[in-house]
Amino acid sequence: MKSNKTLFLVEVAVLAALAYLLDIVSTALFSRIWAQGGSVSLAMVPVFLIAYRWGVKGGLLSGFLLGLLQFITGFAQIYHPVQGFIDYFVAFTVIGFAGIFASGIRDAVKNKQTGKWIGLVIVSTFIGSLLRFMAHFYTGIVFFGSYAPKGQPVALYSFIYNGTYMLPTFIISVIVIILLFSIAPRLAYVSKR
Repeated sequence: MKSNKTLFLVEVAVLAALAYLLDIVSTALFSRIWAQGGSVSLAMVPVFLIAYRWGVKGGLLSGFLLGLLQFITGFAQIYHPVQGFIDYFVAFTVIGFAGIFASGIRDAVKNKQTGKWIGLVIVSTFIGSLLRFMAHFYTGIVFFGSYAPKGQPVALYSFIYNGTYMLPTFIISVIVIILLFSIAPRLAYVSKR
């Protein structure tokens, strides 16, 4: 039991750090496209992996650590304390709710029910991505509405701005996770010790 707790903490910490590094790379590549923050990124993939291996608790913790790492390293773009809290702590933490289907994914991968686990990965990745999108969408309306082109509703501006990187990020995350589980199914679950 103690070794599983240690494994849990190590995996959460390592994959949160990997997510942070992936986010740094993508932001460096795409910062000119999304000047107010956001980018197409693989950073959510490690959070999803933890959520599928350890459930909601692991996903929430790794997402929270990703937001915390961005905050304490000065990597976060914070224009207002509430915006910073929502865009980093809330938005990245809620990705972990993808873990609600973790047991179904693990069982389907173990039992080689490919169609079932792929469907569950798509649905759960969508849930995590949608929740993150909603956090960014809200801050886009409240804190970045002044960037909307003249005559464009602020909600539409926020929807388009955040959707342009969240939709591709969701699609890429699904593809990468499906490829990872197809190549190395053991990534989907923790071996009992």
